[in-house]
Amino acid sequence: MKMLASAAALVFAFAPPALLAQDSHGQMDHGQMDHGQMDHGQMDHGQMDHGQMDHGQMDHGQMDHGQMDHGQMDHGQMDHGQMDHGQMDHGPGQDHPAHPMPAPPPSSSHPHAGHGAGVPVDAIPKGSAPMPPADHAAEAYYDRADMQRARAAMLRESGGMVFSQFMLDRMEYQARKGADGYHWEGEGWIGGDINRFAFKSEGEGEIGGPLERAEMQALYSRAIGPWFNLEAGIRHDIRPQPQRTYAVIGLEGLAPYWFEIGVQAFLSDKGDAHLRLEGSYDQRITQRVILQPAAKVNIAAQDVPELGIGSGFSDIELGLRLRYEFAREFAPYIGINWERKLGDSAAYARAGGERVSSTSMVMGVRFWF
Repeated sequence: MKMLASAAALVFAFAPPALLAQDSHGQMDHGQMDHGQMDHGQMDHGQMDHGQMDHGQMDHGQMDHGQMDHGQMDHGQMDHGQMDHGQMDHGPGQDHPAHPMPAPPPSSSHPHAGHGAGVPVDAIPKGSAPMPPADHAAEAYYDRADMQRARAAMLRESGGMVFSQFMLDRMEYQARKGADGYHWEGEGWIGGDINRFAFKSEGEGEIGGPLERAEMQALYSRAIGPWFNLEAGIRHDIRPQPQRTYAVIGLEGLAPYWFEIGVQAFLSDKGDAHLRLEGSYDQRITQRVILQPAAKVNIAAQDVPELGIGSGFSDIELGLRLRYEFAREFAPYIGINWERKLGDSAAYARAGGERVSSTSMVMGVRFWF
């Protein structure tokens, strides 16, 4: 027994104070304690075994939590799993005003509600870099004069350049009953993609005979879309006699399905008005062989006896030509062409001893540069 007493004394002498405090704390009757005056801030709750405490008999209703210092408590090591909170009396005696309670987070149905999103974008300070120029951003990095020259060159090379073309669409020999004849149609232009000066010419006559008909047109042409040009200008007829000069307004271009069409209205210096409709279509048989049907109709608003023109549909012309393109710029062709005067124009032709209609076998060349 003396040896046991000596061993116990040694154990108590060398045991850690926390172990002795825990053992003594476990025997305490907390029901009678006045926790309101206790300083819980210095207590080491991390080593306390709250699992064996009988909190059911504790009267927390009389505790004054307002004076307690919970700031220093280490709750991370507490074992609350065995506490019996069901019997605790948390009645109105508790004084919680000294415990500031955080506001509950707002409820949200978003699946990421409650996730930390880092620093808000609005909280990031805005930079002080200057805004680039709104019209020409490159001038923020390059000299303004250099960029102006570069833009001018780009505009000139991308549509501001001056181009030109001359095309003799038909230069042909016509073999027909009676005297053979010749016929030409050509046009040219100079300018850009939008604005151009254009000229057109066509005429015909008999081989070895006088010139029967010839006209020249000088026009201002302006693109009104990707496919059509609006034309306005003057037309002068050299033959037949008497000569006439006309004001011209027209439209030409590429219609759907690749039909080339043209419409021109004429008003002469004598007051007579006329309308011309024409169209053609290039049907490729091979990459070099092309079949071209074409049609032309002239309409007069009134009779012009001195020119042999009657009101209404005055004449019609239909042709079919097959050409072979040695190059796009040069293509000989052969074909057939039919012409007929209509209405009062046919009556004027008969009265003058002229043919009303004629059919010709044609051969010629088409070229442009």
